[in-house]
Amino acid sequence: MPPTFNLPFVLSVAGAFLASTVVAAIYVWPAIRAMPRHEALRLLAAFHAFRFLGMNFMVTGFVSPDLSSSFASQVGWGDLIAASLALAAMAALSWRWAVAIPLVWIFNIWGTLDLLNAYYVGATKIASPGLFGAGIYIPALYVPLLLVSHVLVLMILLRTEPAEAS
Repeated sequence: MPPTFNLPFVLSVAGAFLASTVVAAIYVWPAIRAMPRHEALRLLAAFHAFRFLGMNFMVTGFVSPDLSSSFASQVGWGDLIAASLALAAMAALSWRWAVAIPLVWIFNIWGTLDLLNAYYVGATKIASPGLFGAGIYIPALYVPLLLVSHVLVLMILLRTEPAEAS
């Protein structure tokens, strides 16, 4: 059965994107842009350390048994990898390892593509957001927050600034 358009769900996700963007622009960006680069990146990566929550898509009863197990696995394992990369980036940034910034790039690219893939597959292959069960808050609230924070990470990575003191 082809996916159906669910206006309340789409409006909910759009509202979460709008609110996340406004809050980030007014409160988060001014604070993190004033921080040293490593500290700002570490703080944003910390938010992504909780992405292991996507593993719940593979928990029996958390989502509908009718939800594609392939989709649930993509979401779960993709998020676990993103959380692991975020934790590794936090460690590398904390200890100022030479691989810190490249690791943040890897974490940010993987994390962004993983979320966009989940939205794409969810929108094109999943017939109803109701199949997400208790996990509905993940694409409706948490993913917009994560995507906006990925944009903030990218903005910091691309920002040109004087060399920081070691």
